[in-house]
Amino acid sequence: MAKEKKVEQITDMETDFAQWYTDICRKAELVEYASVKGFTILRPYGYAIWENMQQIMDGEFKKTGHVNVAMPVLIPESLLKKEGELVNGFAPEVAWVTMGGSEELEERLAFRPTSETMFCDHWSRVLHSYRELPMLYNQWCSVIRWEKTTRPFLRSREFWWQEGHTIHETAEEAQAETEQQLNCYADFFEKTLAIPVVRGRKTEKEKFAGAEATYTVECLMKDHKALQGATSHYFGDKFSRAYDVTFTGRDNKLQYPFQTSWGSTTRMIGAVIMAHGDNNGLVLPPKIAPVQVIIVPVAAHKPGVKEKAEELLAQISALGVRVQADFSDNSMGWKCAQHEMKGVPLRLEIGPRDIENNSCVIVRRDNGEKTAVSLDELDVQIPQLLDAVQQGLYDAAKKSLDEHIFAAGSIEEAKKLQEEHGGFIKTMWCGDEACELKMKEEAGMSSRCIPFHQEKLGETCACCGRPAKHMIYWGIAY
Repeated sequence: MAKEKKVEQITDMETDFAQWYTDICRKAELVEYASVKGFTILRPYGYAIWENMQQIMDGEFKKTGHVNVAMPVLIPESLLKKEGELVNGFAPEVAWVTMGGSEELEERLAFRPTSETMFCDHWSRVLHSYRELPMLYNQWCSVIRWEKTTRPFLRSREFWWQEGHTIHETAEEAQAETEQQLNCYADFFEKTLAIPVVRGRKTEKEKFAGAEATYTVECLMKDHKALQGATSHYFGDKFSRAYDVTFTGRDNKLQYPFQTSWGSTTRMIGAVIMAHGDNNGLVLPPKIAPVQVIIVPVAAHKPGVKEKAEELLAQISALGVRVQADFSDNSMGWKCAQHEMKGVPLRLEIGPRDIENNSCVIVRRDNGEKTAVSLDELDVQIPQLLDAVQQGLYDAAKKSLDEHIFAAGSIEEAKKLQEEHGGFIKTMWCGDEACELKMKEEAGMSSRCIPFHQEKLGETCACCGRPAKHMIYWGIAY
């Protein structure tokens, strides 16, 4: 990480982390506020990051047989109400359409907060036989949830996401799908976003409305607060029964399919900002960076410099690397600060002296390290340096995560650890919601997940002293 402050308009994260985050979102030209409160415009650079995420994730989904569909944005109120838990869970956040043109509608229409109801309604019409199962669907779209408090990427009234919806012949297949997709998300966070995660199951209190089980990947940000990265839900046949989705089984009898849903959102961009960013702006993992290498000519007005930069631009582009060159008339200092703020993983500097020496200087965004590289070795060195930045970001985030997981034996100890260090606090838990609420009330922490990797920290619940059933992670979350 570069130590010198380059962008004065960005508040230091140590001074005000929330303002630092907002400054980066706007100064790096990721988003801008829209005319309607709580809505944001995803600007070209922000959308380019999302496109890269989409492309990688979509490819992974398709490897396991998923196909993309598009469902309507509006849901009839009667359809939304068929599954009671779902509508009760989302009721405070639903936005309604009551007029069509100048006429009042006979039935209110909900802007989709999520699409389980639409998928179930569709399946009730098109599913006939077990031979058509599984149906493995995904859609890329936006949804609207009327949030009271909003912040770019983390919580807004409209956000972009993918939502997977699948139905299966057996409960075992559906459960396997739920776990497979959770692992897909975990791999994406760790291998693409360079963010380590904790995988686990949500408590009954925190699970998705209407689900039998919700699984999550939980991340830790630089301010040592938790962020839910993505979730995967197992529904059993509850929605199928509510929406009369049936098929003729192998025994020639009508059966209800078993259902899953899973989703991740543009909140992941917020996670990248808060997991890797610094006081000079964004720090992007190379795999999602819109520009992976920026070429900055030094003394571009001198003979041969611009031409050499253009030659390198073509050479690096031929490697399949996303590369641009900055031929603007801004100062060298301004250019370097601008591209650092936008998180470009590698900056390649080339000037008259470098050309004489048949070399260039490459600067890593993650740690500011400068390396003189022979122009004859660029084809090898640039991919290696991009890999080094990707791995370096993951290693730094993993070190931070490992150093901010603490074990506690009581609420008092958990509260003290959270106040002193932040991070994840792990304790034993009896499984009672009353203890979950007590931890929130007395220590200010919500349950993050019951991790798959269980440790036996003791015999009794940290909240009530009764026999413990699980080891659980607590934290202060976004």
